[in-house]
Amino acid sequence: MDNQQNLIDELVKLLQGGGAHASLKKALDGLLPELRGAKTNHLPYSIWQLVEHIRIAQWDMLEFSKDGNHQSPKWPDEYWPKEAFPADDDAWKRSVKQINDDLSEFIGLLKSSDIYAPIPHGSGQTILREALQIADHNAYHTAEIIVIRRLLGAWKG
Repeated sequence: MDNQQNLIDELVKLLQGGGAHASLKKALDGLLPELRGAKTNHLPYSIWQLVEHIRIAQWDMLEFSKDGNHQSPKWPDEYWPKEAFPADDDAWKRSVKQINDDLSEFIGLLKSSDIYAPIPHGSGQTILREALQIADHNAYHTAEIIVIRRLLGAWKG
């Protein structure tokens, strides 16, 4: 196996979570619906707001990676939902599904791209950089979800 394939395999593991940190799936497993919008200990966001932020930011990085016409949302206002709770259970499910679907699509792009080549419409970014940024961003906010769950007494991990 060559070095690039080894790196891609490790990036996929990092993107999917596990190993050194919990996956988003694990962080959300067993979360009661009434806790999705709960805030605690003066933290400025709820689990719903973190999930939506992960969805929006990851979607933006995926679209940037593949579409030169993509327009990113306005930072920071359009990256964070104002509502603490999802509108309903379907909104929650759609958000989580899009996170999973977009991550799968990005992994496909990662596996089929020259990860070192500059993205043609970017300013020096590469698929490798975007993969590391998605992994770092998702892991950071997944940890925040776990902290909120611990503070709420709703984490058994």
